Amino acid sequence: MLEGIATIKETDMPEKMQTQAVDYASQALDLYDVSDCISIATHIKKEFDKRYGGGWQCVVGSKFGCFFTHTRGTFVYFALGTLNFLIFKGSSS
Repeated sequence: MLEGIATIKETDMPEKMQTQAVDYASQALDLYDVSDCISIATHIKKEFDKRYGGGWQCVVGSKFGCFFTHTRGTFVYFALGTLNFLIFKGSSS
């Protein structure tokens, strides 16, 4: 596991959820090759859906841009190893 080396870049998520996000990312990196970003993102999304209810989104990669609307208190963007992780719960407005 890559515990303790995540760098939180932006967040409005409670600290407990941030820790869970990094833990799920570490688990996914143990299960999948670092180049398999789709499987990594899918793993994290499914774990968040199970723990916190449906509607979560996850983007994983080394270079990406995005613009989105999220539910307050559900957004975290962090780096772990060579990858960046964006996790959030969608919003209707």
